[in-house]
Amino acid sequence: MDAERLIATGRHALTESRTALDIVAEAWQAQALAQAIGSHLALCGPLELRSEARGLGEIGGGRGLADHPAVRTGLRAAQLTGVSEARAALTALGALLGEVGIALVGVACATDEEGLYWQCIEAIDAADEAGDRVRAMLRRLAARDRDRERARPPDPARGRAGPSGRSD
Repeated sequence: MDAERLIATGRHALTESRTALDIVAEAWQAQALAQAIGSHLALCGPLELRSEARGLGEIGGGRGLADHPAVRTGLRAAQLTGVSEARAALTALGALLGEVGIALVGVACATDEEGLYWQCIEAIDAADEAGDRVRAMLRRLAARDRDRERARPPDPARGRAGPSGRSD
């Protein structure tokens, strides 16, 4: 399944989460998806993104994800088949990670259970770090596009007249 569809599914699942444990499970689902997208872009994405994407693919590794109940029911990230449009997928992923962070803050503030509180803090940190990587990749894409625009030869229809079309 394409990254954008999986992200949309994750955003919907997060909004439908009714319990603290469901929200935490969706946070780890989002983290696993961020890792999968990062790993995919590190191998197949634009060259400008590969270093940051590799970092995104490694975020949160070994933080208890394998023991989380979300894994027992299966990770959506395992369904990732590709990233058809890197910019759109990264923008959507950034939004999902932001929503996850907000939901986790709500859970952390509302819980009296110390273990759940620390799970939320750990997941907030992972979502924040992943969000930083996503924003860095979006900045790299924007810089690449600006560089390409500058390197493009002038439009012959405009000549040296500039945007107004007049050559005084």
